[in-house]
Amino acid sequence: MTVELTTLDDTHRFGRRLAGVLRAGDLLLLSGPLGAGKTALTQGIGAGLGVRGDITSPTFVIARVHRPDPARGGRVTLVHADAYRLGESADPRAEIDDLDLDASVDEAVTVVEWGEGMVEQLVDAHLRVRIDRRDDDTRVITLEPVGGDWAARLATLD
Repeated sequence: MTVELTTLDDTHRFGRRLAGVLRAGDLLLLSGPLGAGKTALTQGIGAGLGVRGDITSPTFVIARVHRPDPARGGRVTLVHADAYRLGESADPRAEIDDLDLDASVDEAVTVVEWGEGMVEQLVDAHLRVRIDRRDDDTRVITLEPVGGDWAARLATLD
């Protein structure tokens, strides 16, 4: 599934729509160049999930946990991680293990920026999300389901 989004607000709105098909135990792997809109999409997902706190890039803290806010209709925790700085080490998977993402993956929606090749083993099925940004700032988002019932859930987004 590929979606073209012309504004940053469109990216947020799409993230909110995507949140509607997410549930505890889901893993999303976001990839794309710097500034493509990975965090913007995650902000929309967080709004759709009704989590607490501002969602900002976790590049320097590596991971943030956003608990559901019942006043906003929150239903599941969002774990937002960024593996960008982890790829520099000799064993980035060991660094991922140190984050203990596996401890929360069953009860949260886990979104990992730059996580391809490092976190797929956490779950049996996941969603790959590729975001590219054109010169006119249009974002092209490609969703690739890997296993599970992702394809059926994504079909409900149309």
